[in-house]
Amino acid sequence: MNKIRDIFDKTIIGICVALFIFMTIVGTYQITSRYVLKDPSTVSEELISYSFAWMSMFAASYVFGKRDHMRMVFFIERYSKKIQLNVAILSEIVVLLFAFGVLVCGGKTITTLTMTQMSPALRVSMGYIYSVLPTCGVIISIYSVLNIVDLLKEIKKEA
Repeated sequence: MNKIRDIFDKTIIGICVALFIFMTIVGTYQITSRYVLKDPSTVSEELISYSFAWMSMFAASYVFGKRDHMRMVFFIERYSKKIQLNVAILSEIVVLLFAFGVLVCGGKTITTLTMTQMSPALRVSMGYIYSVLPTCGVIISIYSVLNIVDLLKEIKKEA
């Protein structure tokens, strides 16, 4: 299980780093073309926007996998370790249902619906842009299952 998690972690971090480097290069090109060459680029802004959206979704997937997202722990810390673990499992199940229902199923629907719509500057199908939703939904679902398995192992240790 840890091997699968490590592979996902390294892949997602690699994707995020590559997208950030790409955005930096395209942003530098956009500034240079606008202010130095006096010939603004028509596609760079769109590329940066879509790259940022993709990087944000992959980074969110990574954070969910690490269980490092923001949460209010001051309520749950008042209870026993067993209750905390049970609430954590319930939370992971809710995340799993949301990721599968909204991101995977809803994302697949919006991706399919927008396959014929073209982006204004790049002239690529918006379905490809929206395909990050079901992709990251699957990743978050896998992470949630891995987290549930880890939490169940922890409950077994406590017993």
